[in-house]
Amino acid sequence: MKRKQRTEILINGSAELAAALAQEIENRYQVTTIEEPNHGLVMVKVRETAQKSLFYLGEVFVTECKVQIEGCMGIGILKGDEPERAYDLAVIDAAYEAVLKETAAWSALLQAEADRIANERKAFAAKIRRTKVDFETMDTE
Repeated sequence: MKRKQRTEILINGSAELAAALAQEIENRYQVTTIEEPNHGLVMVKVRETAQKSLFYLGEVFVTECKVQIEGCMGIGILKGDEPERAYDLAVIDAAYEAVLKETAAWSALLQAEADRIANERKAFAAKIRRTKVDFETMDTE
């Protein structure tokens, strides 16, 4: 599983899953905090579809954290004010960067969480589709 996909699952999924995985690493390894969870602003870049040009839509408020495990750096960054989750993401990222043996068992957990997120999104989309109006079948007279 690639870093981007793993991070999206951990951000969109259960905070308890990220906390449990980070706790597993903290119990077995020395985690050095390089940068405490802090807030910042990140510019959002968007591609305009007609002319295919890039422009900055605005800024997003984020929380970021950096840690080190076994000499490998991990970063956690997500939108909003979530310092605990940013720390957990950083610990998990550092564990993967250090190729710790615990990360091998996490693939199944992350895939199960990805499936749960997908099912939630499908259910939400189905609820929205029920409210959709079909103008082709409406009587206009």
